[in-house]
Amino acid sequence: MSQPLQGKVALVAGATRGAGRGIAVELGAAGATVYVTGRSTRTRRSEYDRPETIEDTADLVTAAGGRGIAVPTDHLDPAQVRTLVDRVADEQGRLDILVNDIWGGEHLFAWDSPVWEHDLDKGLRLLRLAVETHAITSHHALPLLLRRPGGLVVEMTDGTDAYNRENYRVSFFYDLAKTSVLRMAFALGHELGPRGATAVALTPGWLRSEMMLDIYGVREDNWREALARVPHFAISETPRYVGRAVAALAADPDVARWNGASLSSGGLAQVYGFTDLDGSRPDAWRYLVEVQDAGKPADTTGYR
Repeated sequence: MSQPLQGKVALVAGATRGAGRGIAVELGAAGATVYVTGRSTRTRRSEYDRPETIEDTADLVTAAGGRGIAVPTDHLDPAQVRTLVDRVADEQGRLDILVNDIWGGEHLFAWDSPVWEHDLDKGLRLLRLAVETHAITSHHALPLLLRRPGGLVVEMTDGTDAYNRENYRVSFFYDLAKTSVLRMAFALGHELGPRGATAVALTPGWLRSEMMLDIYGVREDNWREALARVPHFAISETPRYVGRAVAALAADPDVARWNGASLSSGGLAQVYGFTDLDGSRPDAWRYLVEVQDAGKPADTTGYR
C-alpha cells in the first residue's frame, strides 16, 4: 500500500468521533504519525456521554498503517494545549499537519431558535467550543508547524463559504460558529502563505457519523434503511471520505494552490480521484443546492 505521508506528523484536534476520527484514520492509512486529542477517554467521558474514545481512535490509526497517539486534551485550556504541543515537539521535533476539528456543540444549539429565545449560556458555550478552541490550538501549534516549509492547516467546518453566505444555518449561534471557522482559514491563509504553509477550510457533506447513525436508528452496514424516513440521506457519506480529502491535500506537493480556500470532500474527490468506502464520490453540497433545496425528489443520480 502506498503511504505518501510516511514520516509526517499530524495533530488532529477533536478526533474522538465523526469527521475527526475519519481524518485521523486516513492520515494513518497514508503512513502518518497522528496525535489524536479530545476529552472522551476510556476512563472519563465528556458531557457528550458517548462511548467513543480517543484511545479507540488511536488504535484505529495504528491498525490502518500509521501510528496513533492519544493525548487527552481540553482545547479550551491553553495550558493543556501548550503541554500537548510541547510533547509533540519533544517526541517528533516537527508538525506537518494540523487539523482543527474541535466542535462539541451538538447539545448546545436549538434549530430555528432566534438569538433572543436561544439559551444564552448554551449559545456562548457553543461559540467557545467551536471558535475559541481553534484559536487557542493554532496559537500554540503553528510555531512548531512553521519550523519546516510545506505545513498544512485544515479548519473543519460545516458548509462551504458559498453555501453559508447564501443560507441561514440552523440558528444564530450555529451560523456564527461555522462562518467564523471559514473566516479563520481565510485569515490563516494570509498569515501562513508567506511563511511557506497552507491553510484551508474543509467541510464534509451529510456525514454518517456515529451520532447521526444513532439518531436515525441505523448502522453503517444498513444505513439505507433510514431513506424511507429521510430520502435525501441518500447523499450521505462516511467520515473516512473527508479523511481521504485531508490525506490527499497533505500529500499534494502543490497544496499551496488551495491556500485560504473553502473546500468540500465532494469537490476534492473530483480533483484527486479518491472515493468513499463504497467506491462512490458523493457531492453533497452541489446536491443540496440543486436537488434538496430546490424541492426536488431525492435522486442521487449524477451526484455520487
